[in-house]
Amino acid sequence: MLALLERVEEAAAAHHALAVHRVCVQVGDLSGVEPELLDSAFAIVRGGTICEHAVLDIERVAARWECATCRRALDAGERLQCPSCGGPAALAAGDELLLGRLELEVP
Repeated sequence: MLALLERVEEAAAAHHALAVHRVCVQVGDLSGVEPELLDSAFAIVRGGTICEHAVLDIERVAARWECATCRRALDAGERLQCPSCGGPAALAAGDELLLGRLELEVP
């Protein structure tokens, strides 16, 4: 959480922001991050920072698998082997924790 807050503060400083109003992040279902705990942690660490009154918007990203060989998308619950070419599945989305967008108050 502190790394995320640092990144937000760096971006705010680069734009000479007076305040941060909204922080939007993408959290993958397989990222190992619990969105509720992330929200609680943000509420604790934002005090006394440029993010003190900011809202944290969390967009959940579902896990998505595809064939590493032919890039065919695999349906949820499907075997992690491509039915078309037999290639192994690779995680295409769902393990990310990304800073997506900031809403800043600038002079």
